[in-house]
Amino acid sequence: MIKWAGWLIALYGAAHTLGALTVVGAGRHAGAWFTGALWQDDFAAMSAAGSAYWFSLGSFGIPLTVVGLTVLWLGRRGIKPPLFIPYILGTLTAVDAVILPLTPWPIILIANGLLLAGTRRHAANPT
Repeated sequence: MIKWAGWLIALYGAAHTLGALTVVGAGRHAGAWFTGALWQDDFAAMSAAGSAYWFSLGSFGIPLTVVGLTVLWLGRRGIKPPLFIPYILGTLTAVDAVILPLTPWPIILIANGLLLAGTRRHAANPT
């Protein structure tokens, strides 16, 4: 269960970031990102380049990938991931579901359920 959860979380994060950069086209604003165009960007009236940045590189896609890979790394070593990971990820997913119900948040909810069940199972039977 922990392995499946780690893969789902890592793939979701990577797919979000890469999809935003390529399919949605956020990457075409990279020139603006690296020339300082966002330094004076206003969050209330965000530019297209600013919006593209926060949807791709500045999103939770990369941190989710890191969390998923960390869960996989821990699982391969027989180390139970700490329970704060599924609790915090579950809370974030619930908030996301309320704010943006038509997004693929159920994938993370499934991964979170697998992770929570796997960590609880590991705690009951650590071998």
